[in-house]
Amino acid sequence: MTTHALLQAFKASKPAFGAWITLPGTLNARAVAQASPHLSWVMIDCEHGLTSLQPGAAESIQAITGLGPNAPSPLVRIPATGLSSSTSWQIKYALDAGARGVLVPMVSTAEKAREIVADSRFPPEGRRGFGSPFTHGVWSVSAAEYLRSANEHVVVMVQIETKEGVKNAANIAAVEGIDCLFIGPYDLSLCLGYPPPSPDPHPDVESVIQHILKATHKEGKKCAIYCTSGKQSLKRAQEGFDIINVTSDVGAMAESLAANLTAAVGEEAGAAAFRY
Repeated sequence: MTTHALLQAFKASKPAFGAWITLPGTLNARAVAQASPHLSWVMIDCEHGLTSLQPGAAESIQAITGLGPNAPSPLVRIPATGLSSSTSWQIKYALDAGARGVLVPMVSTAEKAREIVADSRFPPEGRRGFGSPFTHGVWSVSAAEYLRSANEHVVVMVQIETKEGVKNAANIAAVEGIDCLFIGPYDLSLCLGYPPPSPDPHPDVESVIQHILKATHKEGKKCAIYCTSGKQSLKRAQEGFDIINVTSDVGAMAESLAANLTAAVGEEAGAAAFRY
């Protein structure tokens, strides 16, 4: 089976650092995935990014896994939120594309979390259907082996970014089959009535973030958070977060261009601009 770097980080009990892919295309996905040996995962963002679920996510996943045994785990954030009824077929598309894990945004109840788990697992643990002629090949295994191992290896993640989600965080984390609660500081801030982080969240939002972290760990689950810089990511790792987004493709590109052009004209670097 193809290496699953995110699960390896879990087993080693060390923070799993990742990056967000918002631009479409196999070349972009491959460039991000091979940017650093410290990458455990990359998130193909089909919610706010420009990659389609089909065939975009599948093509990006192929490009990433084609890097070989040291490739980061390709994950997919689906477009549909936990507030909609469209998550089921979108989870199917993401996992059939060969994703090592799926992230569902704006999940607010344990009931929805259980539904997401069911859609991500083959029977008897769930209700996921089998039929793609491509998925097992992306994992470099036979169809029979994929059926035997997928329930154990696919990572199921839900995003906590609403008032109701905060209230129900402990119950969501307690759902069997949920592997990780992923904190989205931007929508979480907006839903709580605060401005988005710039770059850090409001102190009141930070208190909520720490509450979610503790509630998740109390249930023995992993807790993830979206960051926008290495400095911010180091701080979150020291706080005990298990999965940490460090930057995005567009954010890193814009930051590097700005910094190098500033240096080229002999100017002093100022405060970094707001970037997601």
